[in-house]
Amino acid sequence: MVLPLMPLIMNQLITIHPEIQSGTPVFFNTRVPVKNLFDYMKGGHTVSEFIDDFPSVKYEQALAVLDLAESTVTLTSSARAQTPS
Repeated sequence: MVLPLMPLIMNQLITIHPEIQSGTPVFFNTRVPVKNLFDYMKGGHTVSEFIDDFPSVKYEQALAVLDLAESTVTLTSSARAQTPS
């Protein structure tokens, strides 16, 4: 039995689908890899510069992905509440 290719969509921020950029995580409704945003940030560029170069990504999307990354690595929100003392 062959399973249909279903995209993984995270809060309408990120899509992971084998037929879109070979499964590389991309911004929702674009073909822009999320890694590009982090590469821009590491290179000293601003979110505005990233948006200028990738206009299919909305400013709010980029900020939301950065917030998601921050909350993941700093264990904010519900993740911190579930961490045993």
